[in-house]
Amino acid sequence: MQLRREEEKLLACIHCGLCLEACPTYVITGDENDGPRGRLYLMRAVGEGRLESTSDAFSKHIDRCLGCRACEQVCPAGVEYGQLLEASREVLLTAQPKQTPTHKLLRFALRHLWLSPRRLRLFFSLSRRFRDVGLARVILQSRLLRLVSRRAEFALALLESSRHRRRKVDANVTKSGRAAQKLMLFTGCVGEGLFARVNRATKRVLEANKFAVGIPQEQVCCGALHAHAGDLEFARALARRNISAFSDAGDAPIITNAGGCGAMLASYSHLLTSDETFAGPAQVFSKRVRDVSQQLETIAPLAGSSVGQDIVTYDASCHLLYGQHAAEASLKMLRTIPNLNFVGLEGAERCCGGAGIYNLMQPEMSGQVLREKLDRISDTKAEVLATGNPGCQMHIGAGACLGGMRLQVCHPVELLDESYERAGFYGETGNGR
Repeated sequence: MQLRREEEKLLACIHCGLCLEACPTYVITGDENDGPRGRLYLMRAVGEGRLESTSDAFSKHIDRCLGCRACEQVCPAGVEYGQLLEASREVLLTAQPKQTPTHKLLRFALRHLWLSPRRLRLFFSLSRRFRDVGLARVILQSRLLRLVSRRAEFALALLESSRHRRRKVDANVTKSGRAAQKLMLFTGCVGEGLFARVNRATKRVLEANKFAVGIPQEQVCCGALHAHAGDLEFARALARRNISAFSDAGDAPIITNAGGCGAMLASYSHLLTSDETFAGPAQVFSKRVRDVSQQLETIAPLAGSSVGQDIVTYDASCHLLYGQHAAEASLKMLRTIPNLNFVGLEGAERCCGGAGIYNLMQPEMSGQVLREKLDRISDTKAEVLATGNPGCQMHIGAGACLGGMRLQVCHPVELLDESYERAGFYGETGNGR
């Protein structure tokens, strides 16, 4: 069993309890088993055979975990909780696969859509058309879906929240001078499918700062959704394909603009540690991964122009903060924008409740976490919220949409891109959809 092989990591927990107040689900329920310490105890009991992997308690409390990894930040023993959580969900997927329509649909999508780039492109193309012609907005405004399924209503709000609401930049960078360094951009599945504008903005900002940006065409989904669902076999299959896709670029940094993707790519070294063929390349690959904000920290980035006087706040993507340790880099990126009307967000380090597909699998718990986040955002009076992960953008945006909040949600690099466009750094008309 996977958990039995992780005995050393499980025994690292010293039961101090410092993780409890950092855990969003423990704060809500007050149940020890809904905190990292309690979940580690359950994992250890299953690994040692003292608790059946078919136990309802094991399933309930492991499923309730957001996987935000905030506990890792405060753990004095350095427990690698995120890796243990994925191992536990792999055990659950085998021992007691959920048979609800939602779980069956999820397993079908992960196996038959996400593993086929052609099918996934078609799926996202249809989703964009449905969104862009306004059908999602009309259905949400009618409130009819609420009478049928609140979960379906929220799913539709997630799609609607991916719509672009900032000033649109549609340009290319006029090439001049020699590029300082070659970079490779990881575009992501949801990123390219629903947030292609963020990828275009990332490329423009990097090129404006004299980086040469390549985009490997054979790249696929990072595998994070599969890993979070416990489907590590197919997460490894996607990891191998990505390592091969980026292998021709030598040691060029691999740039991401999605906290969840970046944390997953950086974990390939662990994911493939037992793979004789890919263990070495995975180690090299993971060391190359960095967020766009981390890359800009390596230079003195250009300062553009003001983007207006809208109040802007920032929420840290959990996996950008705890997986890549780059939340401060994102704030530095925002601070390069002149005269930005910025207000700090209390609890920016707390999860928003999105957590990949957690918001659809655990809507009640996710909703409670989201309500706290939206309350803190309301306190800032912000009109724009920047966050570095598409899942967070969609989740917070959906909550704001259904709650009647006037809030634009975007990626920090989009604001910097707009700042550069206003400053006249871009020349030719482009194709930045």
